[in-house]
Amino acid sequence: MRVLVTRPQPAAAATAARLEALGHEAILLPLMQAIHDPKAAMEALTQPHTAIAVTSAEAIRAMTADFGSDLTTPIYCVGAATADIARKSGFRAVIAGSGTGASLANLIIRASATRDGAGLLYLAGRPRSPHFETALAQAGIAFRVAEVYRMQPIEYQPDDIRAWLALKPQAVLFYSQETVRRFFRLVPASMLTDLRNIRLLCMSSQVADAVPNGLGQTAIAATPSEGSLLALL
Repeated sequence: MRVLVTRPQPAAAATAARLEALGHEAILLPLMQAIHDPKAAMEALTQPHTAIAVTSAEAIRAMTADFGSDLTTPIYCVGAATADIARKSGFRAVIAGSGTGASLANLIIRASATRDGAGLLYLAGRPRSPHFETALAQAGIAFRVAEVYRMQPIEYQPDDIRAWLALKPQAVLFYSQETVRRFFRLVPASMLTDLRNIRLLCMSSQVADAVPNGLGQTAIAATPSEGSLLALL
């Protein structure tokens, strides 16, 4: 199956490798790129904190290689893939959530590890979903937000999109609402009808909510993980 991958690099290349190992053909169309702010990350890490939270692996990539004493600080990661990257970066106290910001917040709330002391440092990006921060605030968990990266749209011309769609992908992988919105803004109106026979595979129901009505055959992963997403193929 020919599968269009819309996630940013370097994650897109890793997904392409997984797809090819499964016997599929990957077509890479990264719609966003991460702009890291390592200075903001390092400044945030110098301030007192008792734990770290990340809802994207981009937050870890935004840090420099010198993590210092934070390698032993508990780091709460949104899912297994982000947790793996944290471990590979040298973090030794890694706690993995089940894949969503809301579930990660619930994990922290149950642990009650950050109610006292300097609190939780959330290394975040922009734009981002509010669910993680809202849940923590409602539970009275002390936390501080440091924006250490932003997702910037990659500019394409209409002819670029036509060329990718001319490859006739049979499925498109969507990992975020922002990527869905970007994709449908880029597709020329004259080609929207061509999407009706393409499977639009979404990481979660929140991601699927951004798909315009009547376009494509939308399916939602059983759990918010890439393994579940690829199982839809």
